[in-house]
Amino acid sequence: MSWFRKEKRGPKLQPKKVIPDNLWVKCESCGEILYKKELEKNLMVCPRCDYHYGFEPFQYIDLLLDRDTFVERDEGLQSQDPLKFVDRMKYSERLESAVKKTGRNEAVVAGEGVVGGVCEVQFGAMDFSFIGGSMGSVVGEKIARSIRRSIEKRQPLVIVSRSGGARMMEGIFSLMQMAKTSAFLGRMHELGLPYISILVNPTTGGVTASFSMLGDINIAEPGALIGFAGPRVIKQTIRQDLPEGFQRSEFLLEHGMLDLVVPRKQMKNTLVQLLNFMVD
Repeated sequence: MSWFRKEKRGPKLQPKKVIPDNLWVKCESCGEILYKKELEKNLMVCPRCDYHYGFEPFQYIDLLLDRDTFVERDEGLQSQDPLKFVDRMKYSERLESAVKKTGRNEAVVAGEGVVGGVCEVQFGAMDFSFIGGSMGSVVGEKIARSIRRSIEKRQPLVIVSRSGGARMMEGIFSLMQMAKTSAFLGRMHELGLPYISILVNPTTGGVTASFSMLGDINIAEPGALIGFAGPRVIKQTIRQDLPEGFQRSEFLLEHGMLDLVVPRKQMKNTLVQLLNFMVD
């Protein structure tokens, strides 16, 4: 006689497969469902409609500069809160949040590196995830210092702009950077030193109205929104419908505001060719 009753066992259950989040991305332009790893291999460009997703500063550094040649400069500079600005939250708190979010002190990464194995350049790339890539006093100062190093070392300058414009929380301190960066670029131009400006989606406001549109060569990625005021603001102001594609890079190229529209995959080769032509 058995003193213990055997338990009835059902079929052995297989462990449930867990599908990781964020494997797929819906294209913001055409709606195609994209495998994220394939999108990343394609340099964050939709293979169906050629929509260019935003790139971070060090992604542009890896894309455009030769491997392991970039040396960052002025990374310790950090914005203050001279006006004690408050709008929903303190500006000082917003700065602190942006530093934690991005791991960077400001909305531009500046330094120097090599392009195409031979040409040393001063290089800057803006970070849209840091308060919309806005230009405050430190961003303007880092750009100005990059221009000054170009002058001192007789090197070309390359800047990738991606910005919502001047940083309103710094008021006149921010607006002054438009004049400062433009004045430094005027010195570069007098010395015949090349400046190549690369504009990506979006580049607007005081950045467009200053250094980003002052290149000897102005290049944009396809479909980039580039302008001073946004199309919605302009439409509401003039009370008229805007032309199709207004303020997109192809529209600006057609109307003489840009020199080239270059897909991201071709950007480095284009940069190398331009520098070989412009540098003795």
